[in-house]
Amino acid sequence: QVQPVESGGGLVQPGGSLRLSCVAPESLFSIIVVNWYRQAPGKGREFVATIDAGGNRNYAESVKGRFTISRDNAKNTVYLQMNSLKVEDTAAYYCNTPKFRWGWGQGTQVTVSS
Repeated sequence: QVQPVESGGGLVQPGGSLRLSCVAPESLFSIIVVNWYRQAPGKGREFVATIDAGGNRNYAESVKGRFTISRDNAKNTVYLQMNSLKVEDTAAYYCNTPKFRWGWGQGTQVTVSS
């Protein structure tokens, strides 16, 4: 099963910013909706943000107003700009389609700590 490649994570202080990238394993021109998910230690995977082919976006309540999802179909890449990061945003972040068309990538670790 093909997998995306996530990157851009790291260690950041509360209030800081990171920009995550998800390189899709196939042309994004053929993919209508792409989501970002995250999984914190000891917790299940949860939805973070979604974007469709028309650029319509939606977010989990916990990140609304702080995170922005975007896509560049020509680069086969979906981005997640994360601002005003909180300790509770610490998690491994993954991208996938809503029906998990792709295999799960290795994710990118985001750690928010002072």
